[in-house]
Amino acid sequence: MATDPSEYEKAMPIVAAHLAKIERAVNQTRASHAGQSFPVVHQALVEALQDEGAQRVVPQVVEELARQISESVAGLSGSAG
Repeated sequence: MATDPSEYEKAMPIVAAHLAKIERAVNQTRASHAGQSFPVVHQALVEALQDEGAQRVVPQVVEELARQISESVAGLSGSAG
């Protein structure tokens, strides 16, 4: 099944805007909750995503991000890679 390239071009700004919302929520949560317990971080991340209007994130992704933030040291930024 072929996809019209113009559909991709139309969708990309929407996808980019959604990813920016997720990134803001993650950065905000990391800055305020790094190193705290998983349940606290998870709740804060869920609330930050809602505040950004980005609550449509796969639950497993939210859990993994919360785990990473919980296990990170406060004051450090960036991601493992």
